[in-house]
Amino acid sequence: MRKTGGSVDFDFRLDLTEVMRAVEATEVVALYFPLVRKTLLIDARSSAVDGPLIKIVPMVATPEERLRALRKLRPRFPRPDSITIIPWPKYVASLERLGIWERIVGRFVNLGFPETVRECEAAYQELLALEQEEILHAVSGDGYESMWERGVPPGGPEESGPQGEGPEPDASGPEPDESGPEPDESGE
Repeated sequence: MRKTGGSVDFDFRLDLTEVMRAVEATEVVALYFPLVRKTLLIDARSSAVDGPLIKIVPMVATPEERLRALRKLRPRFPRPDSITIIPWPKYVASLERLGIWERIVGRFVNLGFPETVRECEAAYQELLALEQEEILHAVSGDGYESMWERGVPPGGPEESGPQGEGPEPDASGPEPDESGPEPDESGE
């Protein structure tokens, strides 16, 4: 982790130039947030009936699922020429801090859709709230299970060997004494 500008963020490497290029030029961008299991769907296409779209939607498992979900959301539009899927493993606020959010909003300002600009702010606030809620759940343990509850030692599974694998202990024989070494086959 690293601390920047009063906040802590995980130091995942992203090609910010490519991300900025995508949000400024690609028809459809799916910016997904693994922590909250949500996607910010940005569809810059518009018609006389439908304006551009920016919406928080559930994450999907495949690009094909994303295209099907987009088709349901935007049935009057053909399949997009391109869709860019970007994982965002950082905190939501880093979008603003790194200048990505300004590019997203700027695109809709330049297209002349003030309502979509307002929807951008609502989507950003929703993402921040979802992230805060998920962090609180993680801290409180609500919906989470610690590794120790599953029998994984503090150093990780590699320290313990197989857990819960293999046959049950033989109930007919005595269990080994854990206070000292087991006797060898000669009984000593």
